[in-house]
Amino acid sequence: MSDQFTRIARSPFGPSEEEVRANLAGEASAEAALALHEAEEPPVSEVPRDLTAAAFFDVDNTMVQGASIVHFARGLAARKYFKTSDLMDIAWKQVKFRVTGKENSSDMTSGKEKALEFIAGRSTAELAALGEEIYDEIIADKIWPGTRALAQMHLDAGQQVWLVTATPVELAQVIAKRLGLTGALGTVAESHDGVFTGRLVGDILHGLGKAHAVRTLAIREGLNLRRCTAYSDSHNDVPMLSLVGTAVAINPDSDLREVAKNRGWEIRDFRTGRKAAKVGVPTALALGAAGGAAAAVLTRKREAKAG
Repeated sequence: MSDQFTRIARSPFGPSEEEVRANLAGEASAEAALALHEAEEPPVSEVPRDLTAAAFFDVDNTMVQGASIVHFARGLAARKYFKTSDLMDIAWKQVKFRVTGKENSSDMTSGKEKALEFIAGRSTAELAALGEEIYDEIIADKIWPGTRALAQMHLDAGQQVWLVTATPVELAQVIAKRLGLTGALGTVAESHDGVFTGRLVGDILHGLGKAHAVRTLAIREGLNLRRCTAYSDSHNDVPMLSLVGTAVAINPDSDLREVAKNRGWEIRDFRTGRKAAKVGVPTALALGAAGGAAAAVLTRKREAKAG
């Protein structure tokens, strides 16, 4: 497997090593997300399902105020899983990322190593249980109401709603479950018999990896990406935003704001005092959701008559 990966990565005519890892991360994320989704009890809903449309939401600074991994680290530090100095290091790297809007490769590498060192040998069930506790203690109060309302709009239209994040898929699934969403695409850490090995499948889910995860899930779920919507705050998610029919910049960084303006994407800013902040549901999105719901109802009526 590793020799095959090396040959592919080094081929001058094939994808780069980064692209190979991103593809592996995306495929693993989609597989894990669907497995976790299928393991959950399906919510009872009388809303007719819109089978070919879905919404994809980035998490950090889009659905959740701040970085979800930092919030989780705070909870772990409070439980003495690691030192407060480690928390400060994680937080500082997140601050640098938010200020510059660019990923620092050395920061990403050291952060990944620390995270993998922490979970190696621990059970997947333990991580999920910790995620449940820490969500209730810290993250629940940091959900952006405006973004949550947008997610609910898609749910009310009978559409699937997925989170897409670099956060470990077990933790992302907790957030999705608590919000009543369909599921979550997140970073997949390798595990055997329910215990983490300390290695990632592919790489951290970000950039191209997120786009590949969304594309893979769309194929498996029979979604029409032109009818799908994606939301993010970061220019790093332009590959994912470019993949769908409707892209929305939420609380955007400066680079994404510029891209959104150039491409005619809607911009919504829920941060206090921002001139771009809007109230209510975007007209284009509302019409799309309503149209999807109406189509689903019409299909249901036709099926009833045919039966």
